[in-house]
Amino acid sequence: MVSSRRLSYLERAKVCQNRSAKKLLTLMHEKQSNLAVAADVTRSDQLISLADKLGPEICLLKTHIDILEDFTPKTTAELKKIAEKQQFLIFEDRKFADIGNTVAYQYGGGMYRIADWADIINAHIVPGPGIIEGLKEIGLAKGQGLLLLAQMSSSGTLATGEYTQKAITMAKQHEDFVIGFICRNQLTTAPHFIHMTPGVQLSRGGDRLGQQYQTPEEVIQQGSDVIIVGRGIYGAKDPLKEAKLYKKSGWEAYVTTS
Repeated sequence: MVSSRRLSYLERAKVCQNRSAKKLLTLMHEKQSNLAVAADVTRSDQLISLADKLGPEICLLKTHIDILEDFTPKTTAELKKIAEKQQFLIFEDRKFADIGNTVAYQYGGGMYRIADWADIINAHIVPGPGIIEGLKEIGLAKGQGLLLLAQMSSSGTLATGEYTQKAITMAKQHEDFVIGFICRNQLTTAPHFIHMTPGVQLSRGGDRLGQQYQTPEEVIQQGSDVIIVGRGIYGAKDPLKEAKLYKKSGWEAYVTTS
């Protein structure tokens, strides 16, 4: 439930312990954008092109680095340069879901070396608090942040009720590293926690695989902070035009509810 007086992004940035959370909220204020684009493309040139083209409109670029068919370390090095130039953060949607020791290796090493370039990552809480502790060992010193998957936008999801409450409890136990939630609506009024909602389209609906869409206005009015848009932008004939529409819609909803 949304609080009666909603603090601004800039006010909330001032109370954040985590460097990535503070930077994200500040960028959202400065760019007047609460738009994140899910760049679910399969080639490096597509990813780099989208990042460069949409960079001025977004606060966050969400990647699935393991779906790239031609990944090399040059891809993420170039992506990081664009993010610095265009002033947005990178969120690798890895959805870690293993024991602490294993996720520490997955995050800090391997072929993708996620901790070298991603400002934000996310994780399921199924393994228990050890998953947070393992990721924290790698990311906290780098100023990176973790989102917990408290709710999901797919039909039939089990991330509801007690599961969601457990995610909130775990987040509060690691406030220096956990910066918020992937969710459908506001879960807590604590100003340093950022709520991000996927499955956003300009019109309601769903897809054949169970994705359920909400509009930008609905998402922000329900207390979320960041709208995550995928196919509605990267799948459009003119992604930049669509990004501008979503940015405008999301920001106007934020201003109206503040």
